[in-house]
Amino acid sequence: MNEKTPKDSHYARLRRQYRDRTGKRPEKTNRQKIEPAAFNAGELRLYGLHTVAAALRNKKRKLEKLFATRNALDRLDINESEINCPVEIVAPKMLDSLVGSDAVHQGVVLETEPLAPRSLDELSDTDLVIVLDQVTDPHNVGAIMRSAVAFNAGALITTSRHSAQETGVLAKAASGALELIDHITVRNLAEALEELHKAGFTSFGLDSEGPLPLEPSLEGKHIALVLGAEGKGLRQKTRETVSVLARLDMPGAIKSLNVSNAAAISLYAARNHLH
Repeated sequence: MNEKTPKDSHYARLRRQYRDRTGKRPEKTNRQKIEPAAFNAGELRLYGLHTVAAALRNKKRKLEKLFATRNALDRLDINESEINCPVEIVAPKMLDSLVGSDAVHQGVVLETEPLAPRSLDELSDTDLVIVLDQVTDPHNVGAIMRSAVAFNAGALITTSRHSAQETGVLAKAASGALELIDHITVRNLAEALEELHKAGFTSFGLDSEGPLPLEPSLEGKHIALVLGAEGKGLRQKTRETVSVLARLDMPGAIKSLNVSNAAAISLYAARNHLH
């Protein structure tokens, strides 16, 4: 007697029967891609359990409405009475229509206003900041935010133009870190670096061809790590303005890293130095 294995599912048997009968493989049906619905200017849709839970706990964020499946609402681990906006229980397809079927929403979508960007004169008392020179990929910026919070950096500083803006994609990549770090935007990065220098920071520009290795070059009690976009790296004016131009020494055949990976390693090195 032939015993069915766990892989021998009902659908697998049907596919074999179809192939035996017709000599062809059955065509696979593709799930229809759903594009996100349009929304008003100044409105933002955040999604994902960690992202939405952190946003709901952020007193500085203006909330509009939470859409969630019943199961996901329970997994948020927040008392519904403590959520400061209307809550609507919906089916997953409704969430797909809000953020698109490609978004991994995990059953929750939060409509909210973007956080107000902070200025450099609002920089909190911190010994470590990370500065991005026109990094536009929201996945990278979100991942860098997450690493910055993990290593207790006080702020992420970006330019107001040619930089990733707050979006659902960035917030999902940050996995809650967007709510936990000051995001400071500046008009002129070179001038902002000069202001940091006056405030006692030593700035280290990361460049794969930098003349000095980063770790032995670290000095001072306040550090600003400066990273550029993948491909073009730091702009010339930024390279001329940083206190030190340094590289991460890679022992392997590849000498450069994704900017979010480079940020994590340099944050680790800087935090070790500051301790």
